[in-house]
Amino acid sequence: MKLRPCLFLAVLGFVISVSAAEPPWFRRALVGLEVGPTGSQFGGSTNDLGFAARFNGRDIARASKSSGADYLVIWAREGDWAFYNSKLQPKPPGLGDRDVLREAVEEGRKLQLPIIAYCQVQYPSHALREHPEWRQVTSDGQPIDGRVCYRSGYLGYLKQMVEEQLAYGIDGFHLDMVDQGFGAPFGCWCSTCQQEFRAQYSKPMPKGVTWDEDWDRFLEFRYASSERFEKELTAHIRRVNPRATVDYNYHGNPPFSWEVGQRPVQHAVNGDFVTGETGVWGFSALGVGLNAEFYKAATPGLPFQIAMQRGVRMYHDQTTRPLNDLRWELFTLLSHGGFVTIVDKTGFDGGLDPVAYERFGAAFREAQAKRAHFGHTPVSEVGIYYSSRTRDWFGRDRPAEVFQAFQGAHKAMEYEHIPWAVVLDENVSLERLKQFPVLLLPNVAVISDAEVALFRRYVEAGGRLMITGLTGARGWRGEVPAKSSLADLIGAKWVRELESSDNWVRFSPKDLARIDGPLGAGIRPDWSFLIRGPAVVYEVTTATAVGELLKPHRTALHAQDRYNKDWPLSADSPVGPALLLHEIGKGSVLTWAASPDWATASDHHLAETRRLLANGVRFLQPNPRVRIEAPITVQTVVTDDPASRTLRVHLLGYNSPPQTTPAKDRPYVLPVPIEDAPLYRVAVTSREPLRDATAVNPSTVLRRTGNRVEATVNDIHEVLVLSY
Repeated sequence: MKLRPCLFLAVLGFVISVSAAEPPWFRRALVGLEVGPTGSQFGGSTNDLGFAARFNGRDIARASKSSGADYLVIWAREGDWAFYNSKLQPKPPGLGDRDVLREAVEEGRKLQLPIIAYCQVQYPSHALREHPEWRQVTSDGQPIDGRVCYRSGYLGYLKQMVEEQLAYGIDGFHLDMVDQGFGAPFGCWCSTCQQEFRAQYSKPMPKGVTWDEDWDRFLEFRYASSERFEKELTAHIRRVNPRATVDYNYHGNPPFSWEVGQRPVQHAVNGDFVTGETGVWGFSALGVGLNAEFYKAATPGLPFQIAMQRGVRMYHDQTTRPLNDLRWELFTLLSHGGFVTIVDKTGFDGGLDPVAYERFGAAFREAQAKRAHFGHTPVSEVGIYYSSRTRDWFGRDRPAEVFQAFQGAHKAMEYEHIPWAVVLDENVSLERLKQFPVLLLPNVAVISDAEVALFRRYVEAGGRLMITGLTGARGWRGEVPAKSSLADLIGAKWVRELESSDNWVRFSPKDLARIDGPLGAGIRPDWSFLIRGPAVVYEVTTATAVGELLKPHRTALHAQDRYNKDWPLSADSPVGPALLLHEIGKGSVLTWAASPDWATASDHHLAETRRLLANGVRFLQPNPRVRIEAPITVQTVVTDDPASRTLRVHLLGYNSPPQTTPAKDRPYVLPVPIEDAPLYRVAVTSREPLRDATAVNPSTVLRRTGNRVEATVNDIHEVLVLSY
């Protein structure tokens, strides 16, 4: 049954159509499609003769090319079925003698359309039925249905499968995906894993989640399992065909945690580029741009692909989003510098929806017309720090507590139109930090000695550091230390963490007068306002204290544990400063004792909470390169083309209408898809003298006065082009 690595040459004798001098397809790509039949997720049945019967690679390639796609990802293999003539896995019976992969590749060559094989890796139902010994095993010896161990013989099986698909002359693989499950139980304790763990660490695996030194080793072992699998499979594909590209569907970004067995950088760099998924239904509207920036940060300098979908609510629903809803997500992702794949799930029979392809065509033609405006150097004022160590060892089984502060920091920057980017602990360097006038640490609880030293060097050289909440308040494995790791940078001693989350701050007129400037903008004096989330009581040493942190009132019901903890109570007495300012070398450190980032992403988001973060940025960096005024419904991305001395300000107008009470799971309300283009005004002020200013859309009304540009926009996506 085993195929030789070069069998594809003998079988088809094909000639690689892309010359060695030509850049690979993904470096030329802007937009593409992934097409696979819905119904696969229901499991295989030889009785479903209608399943995928009209799934035709030739028709799909033609429809993709006509729509303006630069490439096609065609489903070749999923958990139960192969959509080509495989010796390892059966085809859906409705296909008969047809071979969808062959159809797509042959038509793709005629159309000069790169064909990428979608090959499912995780949850290989058919393979596990034939080889139950490859299943993951729980700590008490029970096999986990549907989950495969990446240290098992499955790797050899998959090597044979990719050889089969390479024999067709495909241009590359999209491999979906090397996760280890999205929930309990967490494996694997199979005999192979136990033997290899003992060989590596000279001790047995821990019997479950222990959150100690043994569990630290176990997490590293799990991460290494996924990494080794990816690297070995990639190396095998390269040996068989060095021109075939490899990308893995990636889940190292929020809201995914250690549970999936992926770490942000470690598992993003094992192919030619990283591919991640987005979608309002699963990751929120703000998560669209945030995910793109996360992939960019994980693979600096490399192209990155983002997959969105045609459907309204999830991958397998048979709905087609309005054109403006597709345009908003597509141009948000393109503005952040990625190339974008729209996932089209066909009908159960594999047939294509003509309306969907009309809308793909309209969106793709617009994207191709705007191609020159994408992919330039980002202009970022704030770096938002993400710590995978904090995710794993402070978040633990509640990683959303970590994500909330990170996502709230991002939300504040978006609403206040402050250009931002993601900074990751795995690949951080002083050179990376120096790209940002301001570095924001949003409740980064676990910080190593090396990171502390790096932050100090950044600040001493003139960097501005903003700290929130519990940053530095945990040890390497999440324990409460004797002192904060950042005490010297903050200029204050860590006294204690408040047990409450409904914490309050207040600034007197005297406080606001002392900091005279943007820190108090929009904040009413002598007003106690809620900042939901963690808070720390500090004792000042060398910093300057401003404002008051107030604990919340507590009642007898609290003592009896009968008060609903989700209901915030009113402010009580002061317990420490609200804000600490500390000058170090050429730079400065601003510390919020409370968590305006966590609060901004909470159910108790006040405008003042995010304003504190924006005010902090503007206090630290009063003269930004670009200042943007726009409605909070408009997201902005700023890029620079130094060669042509051109700034571009991408404007993305989110215009979802209000929604009614949901039929179930109240109060969780999903947004309505966008139908109408918004109408809004925006102003952009440049620190540098402007030579000219234009708008890409002819309908935009533009006026320039010196370095200030004002525009009235009536569209989902606009680009203001500023020559300096």
